[in-house]
Amino acid sequence: MNAEDPDEVGAAIDPLRSAAEVMRQVRERCVWSQAMTHRALLPYLVEESYELIDAVERDDRAELREELGDLLWQVLFHAAIAAQDPDDPFDIDDVARALAEKMTRRHPHVFGDAIARTPEEVLVHWNAAKAAEKHERRSVLDGIPPGMPALALAQKVLGRAHPAPVPPPIPEPVEGPAAALASEAELGDALLGLVATARANGWDAERALRERIRILEDEIRATEAPAG
Repeated sequence: MNAEDPDEVGAAIDPLRSAAEVMRQVRERCVWSQAMTHRALLPYLVEESYELIDAVERDDRAELREELGDLLWQVLFHAAIAAQDPDDPFDIDDVARALAEKMTRRHPHVFGDAIARTPEEVLVHWNAAKAAEKHERRSVLDGIPPGMPALALAQKVLGRAHPAPVPPPIPEPVEGPAAALASEAELGDALLGLVATARANGWDAERALRERIRILEDEIRATEAPAG
């Protein structure tokens, strides 16, 4: 390293800057990375996100640190691709700058004169700032990613439906077992009712199913283990 090069010195001092520089070189010199596009990277982004979720839910600190790094790599990768766009280029510094500005706006109780003494009051400021930023939206459902897993999507839609000016009919929470289902449509109604139950109790339907599946997987593996 040339000690007189301020960029290299900064990278050595700042680990984030160093990671961004590693990504830049990988993008420029690795033929596989050069072939990647935003769309081509999406499966890896989804996979890394779920690996991070798994590390959090298993409370695995070592895995958590590693998976956070892998997810950060995805952000750096997308920014490196964006920096080479011929029509609308931006880099990781632009991403970070826009993020800092947005988070400053959305926390007026931290960076301004607003007051928030409870988490609920924080959300009021957050939602007001977000509404001002997204003023072009015409529906409470605008901005919900349609590619979310179905249970998480259902819970998000139900949460958005309640503050709507004319709320649609909301499924009733399920009070007993959905025993006699005659069609796939009825199954959909029952699942939506279960999600409504989860929301009414402050539960995360997607996490509940993941954790129950994890228990089932452990039980299956236990039966596969050799005796003795």
